[in-house]
Amino acid sequence: MTSGKALALGTLAVGTLDILDALIFFGLRGVRPIRIFQAIAAGLLGRSSFEGGLATALLGGVLHYFITFSIVGVYFLASPRAPVLTRRAVALGMLYGIIVYFVMSYVVIPLSAANQGAFSLPVFVNGILIHALGVGLPAALFARAARRSDAG
Repeated sequence: MTSGKALALGTLAVGTLDILDALIFFGLRGVRPIRIFQAIAAGLLGRSSFEGGLATALLGGVLHYFITFSIVGVYFLASPRAPVLTRRAVALGMLYGIIVYFVMSYVVIPLSAANQGAFSLPVFVNGILIHALGVGLPAALFARAARRSDAG
């Protein structure tokens, strides 16, 4: 698999796993899908994103996959410089996902226009799990597939 294809498929896989988790986890708590996507757009637009209807929900979807591309891209760019990232893709990919969770939750979101909700243990546990298993792990596995293809 070429690096470009692995990056594209990695972005698609990670973005889809992450948003499906949000739709299911928060959907079971009564949050409508449009609000989940608007909440992503709120990082850029603030509270007004919830008044923007489908347009801000679509913006949230675009932003979600752009952020996902950036997250997957960082692992891809780092992996040739630190080959251990692909040799130990499972453990380090999961660790990367957890690091991404903490950076997003405690750096990016507080610096954005979005309001951060109060701490909730179920939300925290879900966030750690999806970032380890659905963000970091697949990002690392796609990076490993690309590096093996580049080498062979």
